[in-house]
Amino acid sequence: MIEALVIAVPALPVACGLLVQLARTPAMADRINLAGALLTAVCAGLLAILALVDSSSPTQGAWYVVDGATGAFVGVVAGVGLLSALVSPGYLASADRSIFHAARARAWYYLGFDLFWAALLAIPLVNNLGVAWLLVEATTGASALLVAYSGRRSALEAGWKYLVLTTFGLTIALAGILVLYVGLAPHGGALGTLNWQAIARRAHSLPREDALLAFLLIVGGLATKIGWAPVHNWLPDAHSEAPPPVSALLSAALLPTVILVAWRVLVTLGPALRAGVGDATFIAFGLASLAIAVPFLWRPLPWKRLLAYSSLEHMGVLALGIGFASPLATAGVLLHLAGHALAKALGFYAAMPLLGHQPESAERPPRGIAKLSTGTAAAIGVSLGSLSGLPPSPLFFSELLILIGGIAAGHLVVALIAAALLGLGFLGLAHALIEGLLGGEPHRPWPRGRSVRVTERLATVIGLSLLVLAACAYLLPGSATVRMLMDGLT
Repeated sequence: MIEALVIAVPALPVACGLLVQLARTPAMADRINLAGALLTAVCAGLLAILALVDSSSPTQGAWYVVDGATGAFVGVVAGVGLLSALVSPGYLASADRSIFHAARARAWYYLGFDLFWAALLAIPLVNNLGVAWLLVEATTGASALLVAYSGRRSALEAGWKYLVLTTFGLTIALAGILVLYVGLAPHGGALGTLNWQAIARRAHSLPREDALLAFLLIVGGLATKIGWAPVHNWLPDAHSEAPPPVSALLSAALLPTVILVAWRVLVTLGPALRAGVGDATFIAFGLASLAIAVPFLWRPLPWKRLLAYSSLEHMGVLALGIGFASPLATAGVLLHLAGHALAKALGFYAAMPLLGHQPESAERPPRGIAKLSTGTAAAIGVSLGSLSGLPPSPLFFSELLILIGGIAAGHLVVALIAAALLGLGFLGLAHALIEGLLGGEPHRPWPRGRSVRVTERLATVIGLSLLVLAACAYLLPGSATVRMLMDGLT
């Protein structure tokens, strides 16, 4: 059954995207894509449950692996993808321009969306570094077109910038993979040399200098795609210009999914390095990302650009949790992964009514939303309150677990610096939240149209889900999934 699900989960979105091309009306295209998204989410959810329930004994094949990490990341990507598919018809109905011909714009959007989602679902499943790299690269083409979907000059520039910078980074990662392959090839054969288990077994045979070079090239190259500082330059522009459902996938699904690839590289190749070098690399990326994000979080920014710099901050938190490499920190990483995905996705969905009723919000910070639309204000409040780490947000508990885990692992100074940066980030986001909801001059309230109603319902569902995640902070430490992750993700 697991093998069938492994094939079905990435194959269903591809089939759906192709089937949409046959739709004769926009309504038919919407229905086909929604049906495919629901079926994909059900299969992915079932696979995630099976992986997490039996995380102590991973299932492996020649090209796939299903373990606790697979379950957690596939579940998050499936959830965000389903939500983005549900809100996409609303975005497309209000989109007034596109890079594609008007008659085919919707079909091309769904094809790009589904191919992007399929690659994201496949990345946590593959049992091979080389194939994982190919899938990460495949996400670039589809998502770059989606970033530029509106056809505006700024969107085209953002899409091109994203394409060039991430491709350059992935080329560096490919060089590291080649160094690793050449070093391991005498001990293996063909692409099986790059299976995660093969790398873990044979890494000790690599000269330490070669192992270090391969590790730094791979992780440094992937950092560009993850959006870690200082190679995050594409992130604010791409998140700002992409359609809101695509921005949600970029921030809540793509960035953490590529982190999983880097994490697997750390736990398989890390033992061949000098003690602590791999963990220190992740910690350095984490601190740099936090330090660079904080000044921007203190500035008045347009809504989607603020969310983009929040992504930089939260990817830094995940890097710290992975680098601390303690059970508490690992539990915090899992909790942070899910909490960030829900809160950030909701924030981007709230951009649809915000930009629809107040187009100038694309260029300046929103103000006084509570006086204009209760539903939109609720979504913004839940999203930004959670992202800031305001209790009872699960991100408050996840950051606390990561910091305590860092102290337990002997990184007291790093944990204190990170705590100070997180405190500054909280102040910046809290100020943006207060100004966004209560500041500004009163204007005529927005009509409670479809986009506002959908956003209001999403705020309710996601808000309740975030509270459930916060309760999980008491269950994750010491769980079988965390123990399995600490044993090496393989």
